Amino acid sequence: MQNINKILNIGSKHLKKSSVKSPKLDSEILLSHVLNKNLKEMILDCDFKPKNNDVKKFRSLIKRRISREPIAYILGNKEFWKYNFYVNQNVLIPRPDTEIIIEEILKIFKKDQKISVLDIGTGSGCIIISLAKELPKIYGTAIDISKNAINVAKFNAKMHQLKNRIKFYNSSVDNFFKGKYDLIVSNPPYIDNLKIKYLERDIVGFEPLVSLKGGQDGASVLNKVIKKSSSLIKIGGKLVLEIGYNQKYKVMNLLMKKKFHINKIIKDYSNNDRCIIATKL
Repeated sequence: MQNINKILNIGSKHLKKSSVKSPKLDSEILLSHVLNKNLKEMILDCDFKPKNNDVKKFRSLIKRRISREPIAYILGNKEFWKYNFYVNQNVLIPRPDTEIIIEEILKIFKKDQKISVLDIGTGSGCIIISLAKELPKIYGTAIDISKNAINVAKFNAKMHQLKNRIKFYNSSVDNFFKGKYDLIVSNPPYIDNLKIKYLERDIVGFEPLVSLKGGQDGASVLNKVIKKSSSLIKIGGKLVLEIGYNQKYKVMNLLMKKKFHINKIIKDYSNNDRCIIATKL
């Protein structure tokens, strides 16, 4: 029987051979999941010999990773902000860069403020749920074109005990007419359709394309979101959008046409323009 160290080394060799970016870390994450031990426990107990059954499970997870299935889908969860979210292939995997949206919104609204929020294209629900956890007087509405995504978001809201504070609707942005909001937030699809095929295999082979495809120039869904937001938002309300690294000027023009004042453009951790905040005039 092999010990933890040997098993990790074999796993990481297989991943490295298949050009997986972080073979050692991925191998450790997958084994820690199978053994239900954290990384520290595994290092301290590196001579421990797992059962054959666990080794088989680990090998099957390594195979899935070799096929480029993302770790988050293999484990069925992903950390976002301070919280854990259930994810599957019906929703995009939450990205650290999207946490900038939460950070910026928390600078705008006070803890005791009553606010109504609409999340357009909610996916796993990670944005609206994280906001509702941080701001106890938020009442949220979340929409998504995918029924399966809405089911994932509802599951996450229930898991975080927020199902009474967030309403979910399976709807496209064009067909949504309910309510007036203090805040509208959206991380819409913003990748140019022609560029989709150049994305990493981990993304294009597994994540839902409907959540990535932003039309011919990458801005057609953003355009719809801005258009609809201008009629659903209260005067003085805030619109917070995640955008592509090269879309700042295009999005600013769309916003100004719809009578939004641009407050701020925020860069992500790679120093790309990633988030735009605007106020309805």
